[in-house]
Amino acid sequence: MNLRVNSGFSSLVLAAVLAFSLTFGSTPSALAASEIKIIVNNQAITSVDIARRVAFLRLQRTKGNLASTAREQLVEEALKRQEAARVRLLVSDAQVDASFARFAASNNLSPKQLTQVLNQAGVTPKHFKAFIQVQMSWPRVAQALGGGSGGMSAQDLVSKMLERGSDKPSTTEYILQQVIFVVPESKRSNSVLNARKREADQLRGRYQGCDNAAENIIGLRDVTLRQLGRIMQPQLPPEWKPLIEKTKAGSATATRITDRGVEFIVICSAKTVSDDKAAELVFRAENDDAGESEVAKKHLELLRKRAVIANK
Repeated sequence: MNLRVNSGFSSLVLAAVLAFSLTFGSTPSALAASEIKIIVNNQAITSVDIARRVAFLRLQRTKGNLASTAREQLVEEALKRQEAARVRLLVSDAQVDASFARFAASNNLSPKQLTQVLNQAGVTPKHFKAFIQVQMSWPRVAQALGGGSGGMSAQDLVSKMLERGSDKPSTTEYILQQVIFVVPESKRSNSVLNARKREADQLRGRYQGCDNAAENIIGLRDVTLRQLGRIMQPQLPPEWKPLIEKTKAGSATATRITDRGVEFIVICSAKTVSDDKAAELVFRAENDDAGESEVAKKHLELLRKRAVIANK
């Protein structure tokens, strides 16, 4: 499962790396002795938890009263985590660790480097992983509640969109190829990954469209070419979406280190389409974030009303 979070989170690593580069060699001031500040159904939220969330918010360039925002977020996440655990939909530590590693790799960092960045920024990987766990678990709870638009037919979705007074929306239809420089788990090391990345970067620089893709990889060791076919913009994987959207047709995206090795996507073509399928996909993309559905919001409000929340 891919980690889906808000737009502020998507720029976390860039901001964190900047903060790290500017403060490398220094260490954050020592946190004061931990004190319990909030209790949510017998779960304690401490001053240290709040300080780490404030540091996290700073990385996201959040404005306003950060201490107040931190307290509110942590209370909400406690409620969500407790409910996910109650209905046995809380993702495992192994899944969280895997997501953490993928997130690091997608930003050209090792888990160790991302850990260093988060520690230097005062967030810590433990706090970040707790955040990831809720972000991954709550949509499962919401789906179980019947949130999202997954039960609507394509025609229902189009009709609902037209009822809003809007014309059918348009989107971009891509034809894509994926090139993978395979790195087996048994051979995965920074030196091997860096060497494969250099090979991938050299190849992507030579790409001029997709017509001769098979010829481009002849003679290359452990390189896989996949024809991804037609994919609409709302269907793009979150980890690839920004790279694909800013790449011109006929060119290749920047390379990414993934759990398979080193990869890039070639944009064979991109064109604007406007039809029932496009309308369906755009509407789902706008409305199918189950974690933000009305059902999920109402359930969270109910959990808050029933909860015993004490501020110290």
